[in-house]
Amino acid sequence: MPSLPPTATGSLATLPARKAGTLVKSYSVVFALLCLALAVTPTSAQTLYSNGLCTRVRAYAVGPGGCNTDAWTINFGYVVSDSFTVSGFSPMTGFDFVVWAIPGDRMTSVDWSVTSAEFGGTTYGSGTAATTLTLDQGLNQYGYDIQSYNVSGLDVGLAAGTYWLNLQNAVVPSGDPIYWDENSGPSKASESSVGSIPSEAFDITGMCTCCTRPGGDTPCGAIGSTPEPCTLTLFGSGIAGLVGLAGGLRRRLF
Repeated sequence: MPSLPPTATGSLATLPARKAGTLVKSYSVVFALLCLALAVTPTSAQTLYSNGLCTRVRAYAVGPGGCNTDAWTINFGYVVSDSFTVSGFSPMTGFDFVVWAIPGDRMTSVDWSVTSAEFGGTTYGSGTAATTLTLDQGLNQYGYDIQSYNVSGLDVGLAAGTYWLNLQNAVVPSGDPIYWDENSGPSKASESSVGSIPSEAFDITGMCTCCTRPGGDTPCGAIGSTPEPCTLTLFGSGIAGLVGLAGGLRRRLF
């Protein structure tokens, strides 16, 4: 157990023929541009895996969801590694996790890596990430401040399988220790100095898409501003339909 240190009206049919035709053409261009703009809108991140995030601090509940069982240091040279599984090709774009902090402290960054085994093996992605405080749940029964943080902007392509999220070198401006909340979720976990431990509170976020990779049924997709193939297909069909509709209006108007 860590110790506490602190318009104009009228229809198109009523307009003069030349202006009506110009208006329809303008609508066609606007619709096409709108669809293209929507097609390149990033898909919002979804939860690819969740080991549970504590939500019942004030109830002082012990066990999963309670944030009152224990926590493990992720700075001062200690590393905590938790497993997670994705069911198909899924670009990982971030993660959320819960920590115990000394009251008044705020974490600003953490070193992360995604590997094929605890603490190592093949590294699929790594770096130092800024941490964004998303929720401060107040003090637990031991006097620690329970805080939820988000890391975003990652780009880690993961095929179906099991991986390990490793956290270390968390930065707290005060220099105090900070601890990753233990919630005993379904993941396996290890701590660098003691070995196997109960797992921690976190989830993995990324992009889930509706398309398939060539030659298989595994979902695929793109990260950031790159449009999903299926999205482009759907909007392309929509644009074609709008062009056809505009053509029909022109035929009726002229």
